Parts: sequence; C-alpha cells; structure tokens
Amino acid sequence: MRLLIAITILASGHYYIWLRFVAAAELPTAVHTIATIAIALLAPSLPLASFYLRRLPRTKAMPYVWLAYTWFGFAVYLLCAAAVTHLVCAVAEVDPRSAAIVGVAAAAATVIYGLVHVARGPFVRRQRIVLPTLPAAADGYTIVQLTDVHIGPLLGEAFAADVVAKVNALAPDLIVITGDLVDGHLHELRRHIEPMRGLRARDGVYAVTGNHEYHWDANAWLEHLRSLGIRTLRNQHVTIHDAFELAGVDDSTATEDIPAALAGKNAALPVILLAHHPRVITRAVAAGVDLQLSGHTHGGQLLPLGWLSRLFDPHVSGLARFGTTWLYVSEGTGFWGPPMRVGTSSEIALLTLARA
Repeated sequence: MRLLIAITILASGHYYIWLRFVAAAELPTAVHTIATIAIALLAPSLPLASFYLRRLPRTKAMPYVWLAYTWFGFAVYLLCAAAVTHLVCAVAEVDPRSAAIVGVAAAAATVIYGLVHVARGPFVRRQRIVLPTLPAAADGYTIVQLTDVHIGPLLGEAFAADVVAKVNALAPDLIVITGDLVDGHLHELRRHIEPMRGLRARDGVYAVTGNHEYHWDANAWLEHLRSLGIRTLRNQHVTIHDAFELAGVDDSTATEDIPAALAGKNAALPVILLAHHPRVITRAVAAGVDLQLSGHTHGGQLLPLGWLSRLFDPHVSGLARFGTTWLYVSEGTGFWGPPMRVGTSSEIALLTLARA
C-alpha cells in the first residue's frame, strides 16, 4: 500500500509538471516530444535509484543515483512552479507559454543555488545553552554535534575528511554523533568512513544510532565505529568529566529505552540525551532530561518540505524549550537524497554549556 501511494504521488506530480510546462506551453512538436520522453523516463528514477543502490556496487550506482536524486530535487521545484504559474494564469491574463518559461527558469535557478550551497560544505553553527544545574567547573564546556552525515552513495572520504578537519579546528571538549552517520554497506564504505578515526576531543567521541543505520546492518556498523575510537551508547549513559550525565538511546524505530539509559545516573548532575528523532522529546521531558540533542529532520533540507516536517516532529531546527527540557535539533552535517539545500544549511553544531 505504501509503495502504491508513493508511485501514485510520483506519477501524479510528474503528470502535472508535464501539463503545465509541456502541454499548456504549446511547445514546437520536436521540443514537445523530447520533453515528454524526458519526463516519462525520469519519473520512476527515484524508486529505481533505491533499487540499484542496494544491488550495484557504489561506484557503478553513483552516476544514476546522482541523476535520480538531482532530478527529484528539480521536480520538487518544478511542481511548486507549476502550481504558482497555474494560479497566475488563472487570475491574470498571462500567456501559459511565457509563464512556463519563467517557471522552469525559476526552478532551475533554485536547484543551481541548492547545489552550490551544498558544495560549500558544512559551516559551524554556534549555540549557547543554559543548564542551571551545571557544575561551576564545567561552565563554558563545548560539545560538537554531528548528525545525518550520510556517508554513502554521494558523500565519501573527501567529505568525511573535511568534516573531521573542521571539527578538530574547534578543539571541542566532547564530540557527539546523533545518528545517520552512514548510508550504505560497510564493505563499500569502510574506506570512506576511515577519516572519522581522526576526530579528537578531550573527553572523547560518542555516537547513537539513527534510522538509516538499521537499513545497513546496524550491529556491524556499530562494531566498526568502535574500532575507529567512537564509543556507542545503546540505551546507556556515562558520566562526563564530573560535569553531566551523557545518555544515548537507540533510534526510536528500533529499541529506544530511556529508563534503561538513565538507570543509576547521578541525580545531582544534569542529563544530556542523544536521541536521533526529535519526537523523543516527550519521553525525555517525562524522564527529567535537561537537554536533548537530535537530528533526523535536516531542517526540511528543501523548502517548502521543512513545513511538512513539522507534521511529524515537534521541532525541526535549532533550539527550543519543552517544559524544563531544552531540545536542540541540528539541520544535519551532510544531506540525504538531492545533493542540494534550499532554505537550510549543512551544519557542524558547536554547543557551549553555561550555568546562567
């Protein structure tokens, strides 16, 4: 049923794009034919990319995956442009062909901006978070949060090395990774994830699972991460520098267990919880967590998709307060799907803890 719904949405969206930018534009016969064939061939590219990604070696699948994901991003903005130009033509005396030209040009410009924005790499987003119960000696403690790096079909060794260099330049006290670090088979990505071995922080590097780890044998990946010097928290907690309790839970689609993660914690210290999904916040508040660090949403990655994200998560980007609990949601260090960002940014979050 889900597959049928997805196929119906894809087919309907592409048909609407064809109606507004091919049929209604009254293109010359040759252009009309080429555009129709192109849309028909590209319409099923996204599900086919997922199929090939699991069955072909990464190097062979990459060109097709790049084309499919880029087209999907383009189709999102063509669909938005189609709706806007349709409305304009309905309420004003605007030539459909002229409207189609403007709509396609606007969508293309948006996609080019999104591609260039991603190509610049992640930037450092700084955020100060007040935890009144933080010990005085820990005032000014710094945490770098990485999340949704998605080392996989389109992001590899060079991207990972760039992230590591930028993180180490910040000289953080602690580094945490809140899921979706990888997006592929271990045997294909072993070389590409290797730079993560170089992450350096005084109090170490800790990680939890996201939903994507479970697509690619989470246990094998977690064992490999430990060999890279990255400690994994699976419904567990550790005391960090006598400053706070750092707890981590498995992804909420798997075996998340907050009570187990907090069992035996020091009640005098604040609790920082690593949880991939922001929606865990309701359970974190009930458990008395002081700060939850999450990812998953990518901030929506492509506006207006961020508006849709709010239907599924209570908060999609930045810092927010839920009762007595802070929630920080990173927009993600890498990207998933279309290699572009519009209205959002790839980020390395530098979080500074303060008493007041």
